[in-house]
Amino acid sequence: MSSRVANGRRRLGRVAVTMGVMAVSLGAVVGTSGAGSTAGAVGADSLNPGNLLVSRVVYAGAGQLQAGVTDLPPGCTPGAGGCVKAVSDGTYPYVFNNNTVDSSFGVTAPIFLDELTTGGTVVGSLELPNSTQQGVNRVKDQMVTSFSSKSELALNVSTAGDLVSLMGYLAPVGALDVSNSNTPGVVDPTNPVTEQNYRVVATMDAKGKFRFTETNAYSGNNGRAAIVNDSGSASAIYTAGNAGNGGNPQPVGVIEGTGTQFLYPETKAQVAQRPSDPTALGSFNVTQLGDPIDKVGKDTNFRGLTIANNVVYLTKGSGGNGVNTVYFVDTTGNACPNGGVGNPQPGATLATAPPTFDTNPADVEAMGLTPYNMCVLRGFTTTLAKAKSNNSFPFGVWFANPTTLYVADEGNGTNTFAGGTYTAAAAQNTAGLQKWVLNPTTGVWSRAYTLQTGLNLGQPYTVAGYPTGTNSATGGPWSPATDGLRNITGRVNADGTATIWAVTSTVSGSGDQGADPNKLVAVTDTVGATTLPASESFATVKAAGFGEVLRGVSLTPGR
Repeated sequence: MSSRVANGRRRLGRVAVTMGVMAVSLGAVVGTSGAGSTAGAVGADSLNPGNLLVSRVVYAGAGQLQAGVTDLPPGCTPGAGGCVKAVSDGTYPYVFNNNTVDSSFGVTAPIFLDELTTGGTVVGSLELPNSTQQGVNRVKDQMVTSFSSKSELALNVSTAGDLVSLMGYLAPVGALDVSNSNTPGVVDPTNPVTEQNYRVVATMDAKGKFRFTETNAYSGNNGRAAIVNDSGSASAIYTAGNAGNGGNPQPVGVIEGTGTQFLYPETKAQVAQRPSDPTALGSFNVTQLGDPIDKVGKDTNFRGLTIANNVVYLTKGSGGNGVNTVYFVDTTGNACPNGGVGNPQPGATLATAPPTFDTNPADVEAMGLTPYNMCVLRGFTTTLAKAKSNNSFPFGVWFANPTTLYVADEGNGTNTFAGGTYTAAAAQNTAGLQKWVLNPTTGVWSRAYTLQTGLNLGQPYTVAGYPTGTNSATGGPWSPATDGLRNITGRVNADGTATIWAVTSTVSGSGDQGADPNKLVAVTDTVGATTLPASESFATVKAAGFGEVLRGVSLTPGR
């Protein structure tokens, strides 16, 4: 595995010099800076228990990006076949047409955590420290995300309920292609993006106090979600994500640093942190299902993450390798002895130290991390993602109780358009919010129904200030439509119903569909129902504006 940058040298990547199109007014915002800095919700000393927290990204420009001049990706070698010219400058949203020539294209941007009432009234907003803020220089604690990486910024409340966590990057605002950069400790020489940036887990308590933990995991790709185990004496972080942006076979460090990872929370300032090699929490391979091995390290391209009854659950919903389905980490060794499919065992406990895997380089390159300690949840699909019959794109997961599971399906992302409708999106019958019920006798989960009413799948909508008509770079319409759901959270109500809040996915003719302004929606479902109730419908709680996207949702931390 590649070693860390020599002498512990810190890298923030390229600093944005000019800022292009600025974001629209955000209203009242409380900013933060520095390690352990504190910021409360506007007009309060702390977040309000029972409210919602939504992660929002605001486009803040792309430095000196110039159409026909700037070489992409950053650091490429001109004249060696490794560069393309930018097709657009940093003007939003046209900047994301650069994705049509550079598949790694993205622009780092500030992260905001908005506190809302459950009905959508804005209480306040917290801005994570970043390079655009006064006093946040290269050695101060900070974190950004990649606009338009649609899988990022899930929010998860810790096991004790005291913290909320999310993942991003150590980089300045306005840097290019950071979400596909290497990490300093795991450098893939075949990755066309040569920049190096640590991935970062941010945690925030109920008073808005941030802490940051850097990691060398997810080199070449992105960390999507993190959750803290802080129950009792435990102190651990579990994460979900994907690694690798280079050739096959992938380097050992990339394989070891993908999927679900185990981290110990840091207490030092970021400038003093020296992240070690990645340490995995779980490993899965399609050979467990009897299928031939595919690209090692891509079977665990995880996105959704939750914990229920001391078990870590994850989802895979994209990519051409592995199986798009729901998984869990088996800490007992008894959940799926044959066939890679099973249910968590009674008495399962959460890991307080990383599991031991075979790290012999030849073994890792051939079979990934062994022994495999993950299973497909019984009843969920085991069909390979590359199969024509695959129609499974799970993202967020939330348990209402031990036998009722809600799964957000993102949709297939197909943006065919005819007659004023995104036809493929509108025709889907599994995209939206799936309800799964466990049969306690057979131990099999089955899909009871899928909630879609009110999502208006495939129906274009307009956003103030956003282009309409046709995007000349793609030939498709600018106006987005809902394609499905990504991150979710929920709460069981006293009347036997559950309210689930979800962030929507989109389809459009933009250069990158992850850049579309999307929505936060909510629906209330009768928990005990097993047939689709006719009266249940999604309602919009919050809509992203021009230059914004919504990514994660959780309840506020604190008790």
